[in-house]
Amino acid sequence: MIDARITRLAETLIHYSCDLQPGEKILIEAIDVPHEFTCELIRLAHAVGGHPNVFLKSKQIMRRLLLEATEPQLEAMAETEETMMEQMDAYIGVRGSPNVSELSDVPAEAMNAFERLIWKRVHSDIRVAKTKWVVLRWPTPSMAQLAGKPTEAFEDFYFDVCTMDYERMSRAMQPLIKLVEATERVRIVSPGTDLEFSIEGIDVQPCDGKRNIPDGEVYTAPVRDSIRGTIQYNTPTLYQGHSHHDVFFRFENGKIVEASSNNTEHLNTVLDSDEGARYIGEFAIGFNPYIREPMRDILFDEKIAGSIHLTPGNAYDVAFNGNRSQIHWDLVLIQRPEYGGGELWFDDVLVRKDGMFVRPELEGLNPENLMNGA
Repeated sequence: MIDARITRLAETLIHYSCDLQPGEKILIEAIDVPHEFTCELIRLAHAVGGHPNVFLKSKQIMRRLLLEATEPQLEAMAETEETMMEQMDAYIGVRGSPNVSELSDVPAEAMNAFERLIWKRVHSDIRVAKTKWVVLRWPTPSMAQLAGKPTEAFEDFYFDVCTMDYERMSRAMQPLIKLVEATERVRIVSPGTDLEFSIEGIDVQPCDGKRNIPDGEVYTAPVRDSIRGTIQYNTPTLYQGHSHHDVFFRFENGKIVEASSNNTEHLNTVLDSDEGARYIGEFAIGFNPYIREPMRDILFDEKIAGSIHLTPGNAYDVAFNGNRSQIHWDLVLIQRPEYGGGELWFDDVLVRKDGMFVRPELEGLNPENLMNGA
């Protein structure tokens, strides 16, 4: 008998996130995911009159493909996936991770080629721009280990986070959206961080379970050349299979002119991928009440309650600041007291202190008001 939580999650994805309608084509891309869940998505897509299509993938197989990848090979893969994606109205990407370091020995040149020839062309240019899409992780023992939880406890956490009341969250974030839209300048202050930039004229986007599961953020982008100051991120991160912590940036006229971490060489290799990689493509405020601690999985970590993230690389078309890059690396700063505290200011007015919203119209986004049963 299928776990009722699996059905509930699949229903959230088909009915709420993608809002799949009769006659619409949906691509389900399942990477290291149990067939049971993929089949439930197919069943529910058919039940609403949709036309499901499926890609089954594996990180282990992807590693083998990329270790000796050639550009003609990647071009052929991109053309196949482009043809499929161009026909889709909706997309669900479910990504398991039996080994978070599976791609760690893939050469940087091959990863850059993959991101340029496949990821950008298929996902950035088509999927993100033209479909109703949602992406999520699938819980694995590897993820439980990163989160520091027993496997069973992590599964309970996962389903609590992924099936929370996103419609209530959506209503609660409306005042924040309006405030960000009216804001010209942002200042972020935390230990090792004093950063200022403009967001004037950049569109603002809610993240309320329609694009990511789990969700819980509002994002925009800085005016490309406006950032000045320093930021000391305080959460570990994985990118291209490499682990980083203590990431530090110093900005001049919007550009990262100094970058360091425990893996400074790889960090700068990524930032030198192309011209846009040293500029910021996204600024976001996270507030999912169930996500409290980092687990080196960005779909969770970027939603941490009391956090912000500031992202080197490509800007989304829906909040476009002119920056283009083949990379998009979300890096997270938590401002709750146990992580050193911090302040978020809009136009010289304090908006959030030590991870808690202080303006009355925003208090609905504080954890005690968002959790199920509140």
